[in-house]
Order: sequence, then structure tokens, then C-alpha cells
Amino acid sequence: MTSHLAASRAAFIDAVRGSLIVSCQPVPGGPFDDPDSVVRFALAARDAGAKALRIEGVPNVAAVAAVCSLPIIGLVKRDLADTPVRITPWIEDVKALAEAGATIIAFDATDRTRPVPIKDLIEAVHAQDCCAMADIATVAEARNAAGLGADIIGTTMSGYTDMEPPPRTPDVHLVTQARDLGKPVIAEGRYNEPRLAAAAIRAGAMAVVVGSAITRPEHITRWFVDAIAAETADAQPVLAIDIGGSKTAVALIRGNRVIARRQVPTRPADGVEAWLQSASDVAQDWRGQYGGVAAAVTGLVREGRWFAVNPATLPVPAGFDLASRLKELFSGSVVAVNDAQAAAWGEYRFGAGQGRDLLFLTISSGIGGGIVTGGQLLHGSSGLAGHVGQMPAPTSGTQYRPLEEVASGFAIAAAAHKAGHEADARGVFAAAAAGESWAEDIIDSTVNHLAACLPGLQAVIDPQVIVIGGGVGLAPGYLSRLEKALSCFPAILRPSLMPARLGADAGLLGAADLLTRQTMAE
Repeated sequence: MTSHLAASRAAFIDAVRGSLIVSCQPVPGGPFDDPDSVVRFALAARDAGAKALRIEGVPNVAAVAAVCSLPIIGLVKRDLADTPVRITPWIEDVKALAEAGATIIAFDATDRTRPVPIKDLIEAVHAQDCCAMADIATVAEARNAAGLGADIIGTTMSGYTDMEPPPRTPDVHLVTQARDLGKPVIAEGRYNEPRLAAAAIRAGAMAVVVGSAITRPEHITRWFVDAIAAETADAQPVLAIDIGGSKTAVALIRGNRVIARRQVPTRPADGVEAWLQSASDVAQDWRGQYGGVAAAVTGLVREGRWFAVNPATLPVPAGFDLASRLKELFSGSVVAVNDAQAAAWGEYRFGAGQGRDLLFLTISSGIGGGIVTGGQLLHGSSGLAGHVGQMPAPTSGTQYRPLEEVASGFAIAAAAHKAGHEADARGVFAAAAAGESWAEDIIDSTVNHLAACLPGLQAVIDPQVIVIGGGVGLAPGYLSRLEKALSCFPAILRPSLMPARLGADAGLLGAADLLTRQTMAE
């Protein structure tokens, strides 16, 4: 690498580290598909804080470079008869992009039949004193491109090289894998929400490219049209009930939307009949407006019967026939499921893990979980599937201690009390944010307990992503602490972590969708 090229690469990295890159690529043939429109998109992105641009087509690159000083990642797309490679396939394209003003040139570096070897393209890019950005789909392709001299790795092609439709969510795990190769990584591909872009930065991306969600109004419009169409569907809503240790939520759900939501306290001492009657009373005026009832409850659910895992949370009579009681109290079809398993399904269908094999963990007062693999929610023979909080925690002795006893909100509060501080988990996090070392130590200890278990779960379940929810799991700084604690494990055992997106509604949405699917199958 020449000294000029090394300086250019260093300057680009400094300029874009931890920032947004906007891809100004209109829909081909659409009303914005002309250089003037691309320039306007580019200037708007610059003025809003983007630190670089990704521009397709030599005329567009030249037009933007003439009026905007931001670094340009240039590319050319071609549809060729004898190769699936579309992004900057020819050396002539490299030269033309450099002459037009691109300082970084992106090209397809996937392992597919190609017109020009990757090594030759990289050398051609360097010959123009430009940085070479390799757009890859797998970590093996990233490793190959890095070995051949690529300056930057882009996850652009992930999900787009198979015959199947691409997933709806980005491949954050690939960012983590590529980061470990030692080259700067730019996350790209389906980062269409700010939360997803932030997840990529946490995973180690140098910067994030966002395109359709900013510069393709046709796509954005379709997202809204589809969402509104789902809201106005003829299907009746579902009445969803989420019974937890301190509160019961009742909601009318249609598709992936909460139409109306109410909440009442759950008083453990009142007993199961009182909890259910409270839910029935608060939903009394909704009768006739829903087609069935879906209940998500803390504890185990087996064939409609309810069992307590931790009676201190809710003292459920062993084998309580929840499904039958729901039919007596409410109208329509019935489904009953553990609340964390329901939340796992909700995050799979509508949240952070859409369409991906996942392990969902809710870390709050206790620790619950659920597993979705191959498009199926796992229950297990006893209903325990996903109950990570009941896993034996690593200890120095032989006494059994469940993970939630040492890594939950209750564990944080207990540790604070033992250290002489009257604070619940929220108070401990507030103290840590204020720089209190005792609070930092308590949080780190509980995080380390969880981190010791996750690589084993990754090895056994091998989810594409572990989605973290709950008041503790989503507390500021918790995920970054957890990722740091996991850094000592081999890369293959480190899970891809994402924050849950649905919050307290995950169980309601998941349970309702499970009932909808059950009804459709009948």
C-alpha cells in the first residue's frame, strides 16, 4: 500500500467511525432515478449528519462529487448474462468510478462465478489510489477478501446470494464475525431502523450504511401501506392476557398491533381464580369484539395446565386447568403458553429477531426465556424449553443455585442489600451511572454469571441471535457489559446479541399470534 493510499484509508476511517453512511441509490426507473435527484438526496443526507455516501453509477458519482465534499463509496451495478455478480464487476468500472470522484470503490467479493478475480479488482482499485471495499455475504468471504488486500469489509451481500428471499432483519452476527478479522467493517443490508443501526455499532461495525429507509420513498410507502392493510383486515382481534408476578395486562390484538391495552395488579396471595376474574372483569366491555383468548403466564404450561416454577412469584396450584377455565370465562378459541415463550415468539414474528432462529431472554426480576428454531416455538416435553433462569449457575460448590438467583434483578437487589445499600435493581443501575464503584461491581458480577452460561447455550442451540429483553436486560449499558464479558470466549461461541424491540407487549403479541395460527390450522 502506498503512503498516499494509507493516508487516504486512515482519513476515511477517522471520518466515518461510529457514524452513518447514506446510500443514495434510487429505485431503478423510478421518479428519483436521475443525477439531480441523487445530488439532492446526498446534500440532504450531508446536512442531516451523514459522514459519507454510497453512490451507484458513474454519472451519479460525478454529479455528487462536484457539489459535496463527503467521501464517496462508488459502485457500478451491471446485470450480466454469465454471472450473478452485479456490483462493480469490471476493472473498467473501477477506473471510471475513480475518475468520477469516488475515493472508496465497492465491489462484489462473494464466492460466485465472476468475470474478474477479486485480487485483480483490489489491485485495480489500489492502482487508482482508492480504498477497496469488499461486499461479502459470509465470514469466509470476508476472510478471503481481507487476505487478498481489501481495505474495508462490507456486509452488503448477506442474505442476497441464495435462491431464497432474503431475511427481513440484518445479519448483525456477521458484523461480529468480520470484525474479528482485523479489518474495518461497514454494516450494510436491511438496517432500516435506528435501533438496528445502533445494534451494528455495538457489534463492532465501524459505520452503518442505510439506503432504502432514507432514499427510496417507494419502499417506505409500501411499508406503511402494508401495515395499514393489516390493521384494516376483516379478522377479529384476539384478547390477550399476560399474567405476571406483579401485574396482569389485558389487550385487544390485531396482527402485530395492540389496539387497546389495560392493566390491573396481580396480588399473589389472592390466588389463581382471583387473578383470572380480574382479567375477565377488566375486559368485560370488550365481549363480542374478539374471536378468542390467548394467555401468557409465568410458570410452566403443559397441555393447557399451569404449574409454578417459582411459587414465591405466583403460587399456582399444580396442574391447574388454565385452558378450561379460560373457556369458561371468555368466548372463542383458547391458547395458553408461558409468558417468556410467548415473548420469544413475539420477537420472532414482529420484533428484533424477525424470521431468525433465536433464543429470547427476559432479564428482569427473574430470568425467563424461549427458543424459536426452524420457525417453531419449542416447548419441550415438560414445558421447560427456554427456561434459562432455572439453569444451574456456575458456583464454587456443589449446591444447586439457579441462574436467576445470581443474575436477575432480585439478585442485584439482594447483593446491594448485602453490601449495605437499600436499593432495588433500578437504584443499583442509577448508582452505577453516577460512578458508584459498589454498584458497578454488583452489575458486573451478575453479568459475568450470565455470560458464563451463554456460550454453552450458543453451542447447544446455535441460534442466529440472542434477543435480550426485560427491565434489567434493557437497562442502559447492560448489553455492552454483557458483550464485554463474552469477549474472552472463542468467537464461534460468542452469540450475536440484540435488544428486544417489543417491550412489555412481546408476550401479548406472541400469545395472540400463536392463537391466530392455531385457529388457521384448525
